[in-house]
Amino acid sequence: MHMTRPATSPATDAPDHRRSKCRACEANRIGFRITFSILSAAVSLALLTEISSAQTPQVYRDRVEPHWFADNTMFWYRVRLPRNQSEFVLVDVQKRTRVAAFDHAAVAQAMSKETSKQVTAGRLPIQTLEFSSDGSSITLKGRTETWHLDRMSGAISLASKQSQRPKETAFFMPARKSIDRGGDVELQLVNQLKENVQLIWMGRDGNPVSYGRVDAGAERTQHTFVGHIWLLKSEGGKSLACFEAFPGRNEIVISEEALEKTKTIRPQSPKPAPPRRTRPGRAPAPRVAFSPDRKFSAEVQDHNLHLVVNTGGDSRNVQLSSDATEENSFQKDASRARLVQMQYGLQDPPSTLPDVRWSPKSEVVVAFQTKRVPERRVYYVESTPRDQLQPRLQSYPYAKPGDPIPVSWPRLFRLPDGDEIPVSRDLFPNPFQLSFQRWSDDGERFYLLYNERGHQNVRVLEVNTADGAVRAIVDEHSSTFIQYSDRGKFVMEWLPDNQLLWASERSGWNHLYRYDVADGKVINAVTSGDWNMKRIERIDRDRKVIWFYAVGVKKDQDPYHEHFCCVNFDGSGFQVLTEGDGTHQVQFSPDRKYLIDRWSRVDHPPVTELRTVEGAAVVTLETADASEVKAVRPLPIRFTAKGRDGQTDIWGIIHLPLNYDPARKYPVVENIYAGPHDHHVPKAFRTRWRHQHQIADRGIIVVQIDGMGTGWRSKKFHDVCYRNLRDAGFPDRIAWMKSAAKKFTPMDLSRVGIYGGSAGGQNAMAALLWHGAFYKAAVADCGCHDNRMDKIWWNEQWMGVPGDGVYAANSNSENAYRLQGNLMLVVGELDRNVDPASTMQVVSKLVRANKDFDFLIVPGAGHGACEGPYGSRRRADFLARHLGAGS
Repeated sequence: MHMTRPATSPATDAPDHRRSKCRACEANRIGFRITFSILSAAVSLALLTEISSAQTPQVYRDRVEPHWFADNTMFWYRVRLPRNQSEFVLVDVQKRTRVAAFDHAAVAQAMSKETSKQVTAGRLPIQTLEFSSDGSSITLKGRTETWHLDRMSGAISLASKQSQRPKETAFFMPARKSIDRGGDVELQLVNQLKENVQLIWMGRDGNPVSYGRVDAGAERTQHTFVGHIWLLKSEGGKSLACFEAFPGRNEIVISEEALEKTKTIRPQSPKPAPPRRTRPGRAPAPRVAFSPDRKFSAEVQDHNLHLVVNTGGDSRNVQLSSDATEENSFQKDASRARLVQMQYGLQDPPSTLPDVRWSPKSEVVVAFQTKRVPERRVYYVESTPRDQLQPRLQSYPYAKPGDPIPVSWPRLFRLPDGDEIPVSRDLFPNPFQLSFQRWSDDGERFYLLYNERGHQNVRVLEVNTADGAVRAIVDEHSSTFIQYSDRGKFVMEWLPDNQLLWASERSGWNHLYRYDVADGKVINAVTSGDWNMKRIERIDRDRKVIWFYAVGVKKDQDPYHEHFCCVNFDGSGFQVLTEGDGTHQVQFSPDRKYLIDRWSRVDHPPVTELRTVEGAAVVTLETADASEVKAVRPLPIRFTAKGRDGQTDIWGIIHLPLNYDPARKYPVVENIYAGPHDHHVPKAFRTRWRHQHQIADRGIIVVQIDGMGTGWRSKKFHDVCYRNLRDAGFPDRIAWMKSAAKKFTPMDLSRVGIYGGSAGGQNAMAALLWHGAFYKAAVADCGCHDNRMDKIWWNEQWMGVPGDGVYAANSNSENAYRLQGNLMLVVGELDRNVDPASTMQVVSKLVRANKDFDFLIVPGAGHGACEGPYGSRRRADFLARHLGAGS
């Protein structure tokens, strides 16, 4: 149910003649419609390369990638301007100045004269700058030429011509979706063709997004990330080639010769990866575990732990345990990773390798004995494999709420004789996870992290190797839940002087606490207040300073805005280092004396500022130009209203349709995702609102709201979700929309719809079950309609361990008979995130209840079937039709 949501890219529909023809099978006796899409994943991928995307409005002056001088007193950067132009900027941090790095017009004139080619100030054939050590000159480096510029006289001369050919780009076809493989990089695109080329980003969901064009014979830059896929198309819409962004300098030369070498990569059905130890190019996995001094090795024989002693003339095999079995083995395995952590294809290490932790001086060893459980598997049929005609049965390991899970218990042995030191389990009786953390410096103690099944007790435990005594350093308890899973609000950092940094919501807000490990007492609260510490950027253990992002720290701003802060270990010196009314992202100078702060809001394009490490403003570097975006359509509108209690502010945004007419009435559709692991209404500026705009442009007002039960407000706000996922903040959402409609009178609350995917799919259907008087239509994609059917770690985090009927009370399946309004259910047959049977079971319950609904299965699609061109079009059609959009 937890799903990483794509960051950008609007869905675009295929032309009508390319849409798959679907067969509607009317089952009048039971009153429901089932639509089978023949849009397989292979066909979908082929179609994506032929979809004609509209030109996407661009934002300029929105990014600063600094190139710092060695002494960190100056830096230069290149900024993108309209019409494929750019400017080089020089910043002097001591003088607090931002100026052009050189006279662009003069350089262009000199280059034109020298080369007899027309060069303009905004399109200089320069890619990078190198300043001389004394700053008197600049080397201007282009793709084929290097120039020398005297800064005092302005004289420019051609230093060299590069005869070497640029590295050829590995073009390929067909297109595939982008995958995040690293940090951000800049593309330098050189179009040597005689025609313009369209530049299209293949989104993380496989959807194409236009990023304008590269004119014939021109160059342009484009920001992207390592692993992202870009498609080149002719002006006529023909797909030419794809390429992938890689680390470092990305120079993409688009020429006839390069395109002729485009490789065809045949899509294949996913197959299990070979065992790690047999993969080519990798060293064989170890079969035994050696001690630090190499005098001992531990290995598993017949599931028991053996110690091999190699000390001088002493060479012997000591059996340390005798009670192990196949179900309770010392063998290190990957069962937990497969079942709980969703690493489905991970192979077990060699059967002789134990899971052990040696003390630093090789005096004792901690060995983990794992109680194994049968691995539940989810089965589904791949109806249309890419590489064969006949269907294929697929399966993967997948633990669900209430399932037994592998548990590893520590056993302690003294060396060299192998005597066991009993370790009491009283403080870790029922682990969801029990993990080794570290040894003390002297090797006389080791530390475990214990998260109890049900996620209400988390402890940091110290085990004394002398007698096996266990004591709690940190003993965290909540009557609801501790957000430990997925490292949501979990911080545990070891500090100098035998101290520990720990995050807790014990005050009602997420804050940092410093512990004395020796006595297990809190030394001090490092942060405090009615706001949340969100994530740590860096801990300076020498200066005893913590740098972190916080939310809610500016009381006159949106409580979800991230601001950058610092504080000393003892809680003194707390500072909010950023100011702008928006959400912030910072990067430091190499010496960490300055920071570049980029902030924005959904209704405010990015502003980039240079600030000192103390938070003082130095100079504004860039204010983004979003005039192209604003010329096409209005930016989202931020709106705040009181929630169900009449006191708590609820924040959301409103998307207006193209050609919005304030004199008209519009239906309202909520895009919902109420997963408690985070908040979900975007806060930073975006140019692409994929499905929100697609639906809005059917003549609908689209809203996004964070209701109670979602993350990063107070603990009380968050706890609304506890064992109560069906709530999904609906009372707050409905109150917000009623308040919004009073201010924005075109909102017609007699025609309200809702849609969402994954957790949002569960929410969307729940809206018609529990609030059918308000919501009239819903599209639920890949929903977890009964939390007992979904992954164990996400659902037990919020719902606890099943057993008292709470799961059934929250189940869409169990409550399907309550359905009011118009429902469309969508599922991809190859969903490996949420068991597709969850949707099939709710279909079964709706049939039994004699309810009318639409049901779309997309063969070949995985999680998020509605985010493809076909599914997104069907979703928008359904909502527009049932809400009377355009009327």
